[in-house]
Amino acid sequence: MKLIEKIYSWDNLLNAYFHACNRKWYRDDVTFFSAHMEEKLIEIQNELIYGTYTVGKYRQFYVKYPKKRLVMALGFKDRIVQWAIYLQVNEYLDNQMIYHSYGCRIGKGTTWAAERLQYWCTHVHRKPEQWYYLKMDISKYFYRVDHRVLMDILKRKFEGEDEFLRLMDVIINCDHTPFGLPPGVNCNDIDPEDRLYEVGMPIGNLTSQLMANVCLNELDQFVKHELHAHYYIRYMDDMIILSNDTDQLRYWLRNIEDFLDINLHLTLNSKTTIGRVESGITFVGCTIYPGYRKITREAARRMKKRMLHALRRYQAGYIDDEDFDNIMSSYLGQMKYCDCNNLIDWMIEEIFNVLP
Repeated sequence: MKLIEKIYSWDNLLNAYFHACNRKWYRDDVTFFSAHMEEKLIEIQNELIYGTYTVGKYRQFYVKYPKKRLVMALGFKDRIVQWAIYLQVNEYLDNQMIYHSYGCRIGKGTTWAAERLQYWCTHVHRKPEQWYYLKMDISKYFYRVDHRVLMDILKRKFEGEDEFLRLMDVIINCDHTPFGLPPGVNCNDIDPEDRLYEVGMPIGNLTSQLMANVCLNELDQFVKHELHAHYYIRYMDDMIILSNDTDQLRYWLRNIEDFLDINLHLTLNSKTTIGRVESGITFVGCTIYPGYRKITREAARRMKKRMLHALRRYQAGYIDDEDFDNIMSSYLGQMKYCDCNNLIDWMIEEIFNVLP
């Protein structure tokens, strides 16, 4: 079977429907679609078979943490198409990625990324020489991904799958909503009509998360197999390399900047820095030291704010005992991996001691 045939197969579309419904059963668009599920899925199937599928209108809004970002959400029909693609290509693409890439991958995530970097920091700290880190961050990554570069990567990976490539081209090169920003421009510094069509991916798309990893996997392979950097880790567009030689780190940095510029048309931002491992590395919401790690002040402030909000909703009767316990348990679960006694003491004093 061709890949596009696997994507529009009935079993795959039905599976995609249930994934798209997860935790959204009571939304109006989901209930309307579900009332006519068979008819609507056949409509999607026919559009994929005959190549007439087009991306629907995006709902646009901003999120402010950890920094202000423009998020674009698709309608339910388009989310099913995204899931149908993801279910058929994710495993194939994931198997080509390096082990120590932790963003938006099954079995990975922020906790495992922090665990691995902490293990490395503890390991190298036992060695007699001084160790250093190189911390890098892509400037406006999701807004600057080059569509032509990304499509060229997909053409290499899916040679001969022309129908699938046309479908991805429709999604990536959306002809009615631009996602891209010019270099050095923030999303709130530009009018919507001045956004760029040839670059950028919508934050919020399932395929955007996958394509973000596919694009930076090119850099991962270069760092591991050309530069031979052993202690290299990436979470989306945040990257760390450890070395006992600052000259080596500067050499790697120059090569990485050249690779990003020439091959991916991307640049690093001003946060790129070299520092001592023993001084701590800020990564995935933690400051990681040899042997332990702490939640950053900003992450702790955000957790306090959300816990107080949950407490007020519980006291007002908007959520029940089970929902409140689940929320508090999730935060306690995050805290057990970090040295955060002060935050736990605050939680006992401000949350649990005021409960009836």
